[in-house]
Amino acid sequence: MSLTLKTDLSSFDRLMSTMTLDVEAAARPAAQAGAEVFYKQVKLNVAGLGRVTGNLDSAIYQAYSANNSGKGRAVYHVSWNAKKAPHGHLVEFGHIQRYKVFTGKDGHWYTAIRPGMKGKKAPSRKAPQAVKDAYYIPLDAPRQVAAQPFVRPALAVAPQAAEASEKALRAYLRKTWLI
Repeated sequence: MSLTLKTDLSSFDRLMSTMTLDVEAAARPAAQAGAEVFYKQVKLNVAGLGRVTGNLDSAIYQAYSANNSGKGRAVYHVSWNAKKAPHGHLVEFGHIQRYKVFTGKDGHWYTAIRPGMKGKKAPSRKAPQAVKDAYYIPLDAPRQVAAQPFVRPALAVAPQAAEASEKALRAYLRKTWLI
């Protein structure tokens, strides 16, 4: 005895292809939801540092990365704009302070310049240490300024970010497929 069963799976194949396209389209809103959790945590961390000028807080961003994204994959970057807050890496990673500093009338920090050097061009970042020491007023001994990380500790909210991404993915699919 023999049994032959023929089934047309073309509708199922079309359904799976359509569903795949919808899942790929859902990647970006899902990734953005996770990035938003990290972004908010970084902003909270910066607020916890205390405010001097507000440049660091206003420099925090989240941005979609088209170069790192692709089919079914969306990447967002959460960081700070180094042009708006060039000191961000000094805060995040700490640094060694070699020279005296002061706060100007405008509220910004400045490196103290030797009296005989006023009006002369400041040495470049790549200038030899001796040239910088001749221009700026050195401290008696360099001091280590501790890191006050604000981006790296945000990784602690990774579980909440994953949950937000999953929730956004489900919502997108529910809206699309009426699940």
